[in-house]
Amino acid sequence: MRRGLSLGALGLAVVAAAGVFVTGATPIDSSPLADRIGDPARGETVFIASGCASCHAAPDAEGDAKRVLAGGQRFASDFGTFLAPNISPDPDAGIGSWTLGEFASAVTAGVSPEGQHYYPAFPYTAYMHMTDQDVVDLWAFWQTLPADATPSQPHELGFPFNIRRSVGVWKMLYMTDDWVVPAADSPEIERGRYLVEALAHCGECHTPRDALGGLDRGNWLGGAPNPTGRGEIPSLRPDALTWGTTEIAYYLETGFTPEFDSAGGHMVAVVENFAKLPASDRAAVAAYLKALE
Repeated sequence: MRRGLSLGALGLAVVAAAGVFVTGATPIDSSPLADRIGDPARGETVFIASGCASCHAAPDAEGDAKRVLAGGQRFASDFGTFLAPNISPDPDAGIGSWTLGEFASAVTAGVSPEGQHYYPAFPYTAYMHMTDQDVVDLWAFWQTLPADATPSQPHELGFPFNIRRSVGVWKMLYMTDDWVVPAADSPEIERGRYLVEALAHCGECHTPRDALGGLDRGNWLGGAPNPTGRGEIPSLRPDALTWGTTEIAYYLETGFTPEFDSAGGHMVAVVENFAKLPASDRAAVAAYLKALE
């Protein structure tokens, strides 16, 4: 629920109260990862496509400093403000002491090494679709990043939203292995689906949410209120996004629209990431969007 959070406070309070009775989170079975060899070069592509630095770099970081995942960026929501934690390889302030299995549980299941639920401001409901090899490659790349000793800051959440066990109820309601769009015969559209629904987690911002903050999958990528309170995040569905595939791909590379406008807000970081990916990936996203029904 990174930036697309728009939760009903009353509804979430009911979920939070129910969550008191939910036990601690369960880590994934990481044994399938044990025999895989991570490729840091491939992991860098996963890192870029997943937008890790966009949220976890220090505020106002530029250039190579964006690879220092010191955290500190603030993300406002209806029930408090989330602060991105330090996830650099520092063994004390960051995640340098984690194992591959702990990393995989955090990224794909929203479970901490201590057995706590992570808030879904961390888009693990999208990352859960990552392939095992991409997780292993991402972890291999993580080992090449600089460590930083900046302490993580606590989220600014009031009662009852600060009850982490309530997230267990939220997960039962909204966390699913199902893809939104069925499998396609086209390898290009399949790659686009993987980028949009998993790595780049586009739905987290571009899909409206219900009263409890769950994505309205029936209106997938149909646009949503901007959590800043200023304007709307646009629909990416074909009836609203009338650009051709070439124009969509060009926008993802340059940030320039066919109407001679340019990307703003969080899309600046998204374009910055997509510009570093292969042209085939931008074309795949465009093909996926045009194939939506």
